[in-house]
Amino acid sequence: MARCELTGKMPQVKNLVSHSNIKTKSVANPNVQQKRIFSRALNQLVSLKMATSTIRSLEHQGGFDTFILNQPDEKLSKRALEIKTRILRRLRRKKKDGAKA
Repeated sequence: MARCELTGKMPQVKNLVSHSNIKTKSVANPNVQQKRIFSRALNQLVSLKMATSTIRSLEHQGGFDTFILNQPDEKLSKRALEIKTRILRRLRRKKKDGAKA
């Protein structure tokens, strides 16, 4: 089952309805791709499974770091949640170093 690790998008069950109103079950899978995205906060590439619509949203919101920080924790996968916590730690450390200098 393909699932986006950032938005939680997964296959949806839907009905195809004919002209005679016969309903046939079908599954609509999201277009999930294995993608490597650069994190500016971590200064490295991060590999995640993402829907292509999520990739467009990333670009719209200003990058990977801002997108993942704005996402609620319930929607993120375990791997994405680990990356989010690493980014938060790195940002806190930079803030402390900036305050000391």
